[in-house]
Amino acid sequence: MTIFTLWFDGDFGPLIAAVLGVAWGLASDRLAARWPVHEDGLVRPIDWRTPVVALVGAAAFAGTVLRFGATPVPLAIVGLYVAALIVLFATDIDQRLLPDVITLPLIAFALLVYVAGASPFLVTVEDFAWAAGAAILVPLGLFLLAIPFGQGAIGQGDLKLLVSVGLLAGSGKLVYALIAGALLAGVTVAILVFIRRISLRSFVPYGPFLIVGTLWVILGLQGP
Repeated sequence: MTIFTLWFDGDFGPLIAAVLGVAWGLASDRLAARWPVHEDGLVRPIDWRTPVVALVGAAAFAGTVLRFGATPVPLAIVGLYVAALIVLFATDIDQRLLPDVITLPLIAFALLVYVAGASPFLVTVEDFAWAAGAAILVPLGLFLLAIPFGQGAIGQGDLKLLVSVGLLAGSGKLVYALIAGALLAGVTVAILVFIRRISLRSFVPYGPFLIVGTLWVILGLQGP
C-alpha cells in the first residue's frame, strides 16, 4: 500500500480531506479579511462568513477525494482548482471581488492541463472545441445581456471565472454550473428577503453561488 493510497484512497481519505478543507477554508477567510486591502484599511474580525467558508472548504476537499481519490493526477489537478475556488469564494463573500490574480491564472491552468493531455474532463479534440467555444460565447453573451442593466449587473470576475470553468470542465458542465448557481442564488435571495435580512434593492454577489455550482458539477455531476 503506497502513502498516496493510504491517505487519499482509503476509508479515511474523505475525512482527512474534510479536516484539511476546514483548515484551508479558515485560512482563506483570514486571507480575505486582509487581502485585497479593504478601503477602510481594517481587518474584518471573525464573523458568520468564517464558518461558511470553512464548511464549503470541508465539503469541497472531501468531495474531491471521493471523486478523484483513486487517481493521483486528476486529484492533483482538480485539487488545485478547488483550492483556488475556495479562496475566491472567501474573497467574494467578504469584498464582492474575484481577484484577477487568481481568475486569470486559472484560465492558463485549464489550458495547460488540456495541452498536457491531463484533463480529467476533456478527452477528445471535439470536447475541447466545444469547451473553448462555450468558454468564449457564454461569458460574452452574459456580458452583452447585462449591458442594459448598467455597470455591476454582472461582475467581470464572474465572467473570467466562467472561462476557466469551461476550459477545464467542458461546455456542458459550464452551462450546468451557471444554471445551478443562478437557482441557488434565487432561492437564497428569496429566503433572505422573506426573513427581512436584505431588501429587493440589496446587492448580493453572484460569485459565491457560481462557485458552489461549479463545485457541484466538477465533483458530483457525472457525464458531460
